[in-house]
Amino acid sequence: MQNKFTRRAALFGGGAILGSLATRRLSPSNPSLDGTRRLIPSGPAGTMNDASGLSETPIFKHIILRGDPNAQLIDALRKEIYDAKSENRPVNVGAARHSMGGQAIPRDGHAITYDSGWIEPDTTNNLMQIHAGARWHQVIGALDPLGQGPKIMQSNHDFGVAATFCVNAHGWPVKQGPMGASVRSFQMVMADGDVVTCSRTENADLFGMTMGGYGLTGAITRMEVETLPNQRLEPSFEEMPAREFGARFVAALENPDITMAYGRLNVDRAKFFEQALLITYQPTDDQSDLPPAAGSGIMSKLASRVYRTQLGNERMKRIRWWTETDVGPALGGGPATRNSLINEPVVTLDDRDPDRTDILHEYFVSPDRFPEFLEVCRAVIPASYQEFLNVTLRYVGTDPDSWLAYAPVPRIAAVMSFSQEMTARAEADMARMTRALIDGITAIGGTYYLPYRPHASVAQLDAAYPRASAFAAAKRELDPDLTFRNNLWDSYLGKL
Repeated sequence: MQNKFTRRAALFGGGAILGSLATRRLSPSNPSLDGTRRLIPSGPAGTMNDASGLSETPIFKHIILRGDPNAQLIDALRKEIYDAKSENRPVNVGAARHSMGGQAIPRDGHAITYDSGWIEPDTTNNLMQIHAGARWHQVIGALDPLGQGPKIMQSNHDFGVAATFCVNAHGWPVKQGPMGASVRSFQMVMADGDVVTCSRTENADLFGMTMGGYGLTGAITRMEVETLPNQRLEPSFEEMPAREFGARFVAALENPDITMAYGRLNVDRAKFFEQALLITYQPTDDQSDLPPAAGSGIMSKLASRVYRTQLGNERMKRIRWWTETDVGPALGGGPATRNSLINEPVVTLDDRDPDRTDILHEYFVSPDRFPEFLEVCRAVIPASYQEFLNVTLRYVGTDPDSWLAYAPVPRIAAVMSFSQEMTARAEADMARMTRALIDGITAIGGTYYLPYRPHASVAQLDAAYPRASAFAAAKRELDPDLTFRNNLWDSYLGKL
């Protein structure tokens, strides 16, 4: 493995294929592609990891493709696909590779990372043509001076646009579906080298498979994505009993002026999931002279400090709830532009403890089942060995497109953050807790999100995603050599 990786680095490094690609080992000390902290974690030469730090996987090689999404990019992708197919190696195209269970890593295969900020805005029609690998901070940087911003994006700006589409991520905007709801069309290179265009009217099934398909259908090169005018927004804060949150969230969104919203739950063990906070945003009367998109305001900086002090400290969890319900509205409750609110890097809450890792879970439940969701969590999480740090609640509208949809009806998304020791004991406990949560939440009609630790059973995935078997069968027809693969396929979908 070592020799293969080194030989390939020598062969392809330094600008092969007209200078469009380079091969190099990743290191946390390297600057990232965009000048911020690199999100693709390192491993020994010949391996790749993800944000969990627990998914070290051998790869054949890693290349970076640069340039506009034109014939040069397509030719480079075809070459990698053909080379991989000739040796029965898998291919995966990624950006930040932030998923936490190898969903964006091809075992013993060709890992391709895009590096391009090519964006062509069309402000007249609220659209943009964009390179599949452009990062959201590049999108905001290009659109903000034009008075525009992303219509839907995930809550941090480090990730690639096509990667967001392929994991079917969602964000703050309401009443919107996942980010894929804002994608009009895309161009993709298939496993046989053909280039296809997909939309809701052209190759519609392939569009739906690729939206939330984790890169298993092909390599997207460019996309047409909807944008929105930027706005100055004013927040409102409302504390309530947690059991009332689902109904009151839905009622608040009946106000068409509310365009962004989210919630929180208290996490200290004495009052675990008993109190909720709803934060909603609506436009101010004054929409003139919008300031440039900022990010990491005073409350974000305060939150990052308080966030880490919660670890093993119930008193600090209570203080954090106080800062969110009392201090936050007082200090950070003023107007902000929509672009500034979403212009936030993951590193804001980064953990630099080498003995621990942040692990995300995410569950989706209908608003009317939210009290039952709270009961499931109270029965499972406090009894675990895990340190629970945060839960953010968002509204996700119906997703009629994705074959692997987690919101076939409107649902509340609960994004949970745990701090896990990097030990075998902690990993086993996390796996046990995860399976218990999935069983409890699917029993009330909910589902779980696929980009995180691979602790669910195959049966649990099959139960939570009714079209998973159909997706797997269609994948085998599209890609009979199974060229586009990752751990989601190897451990789950490939077994259906």
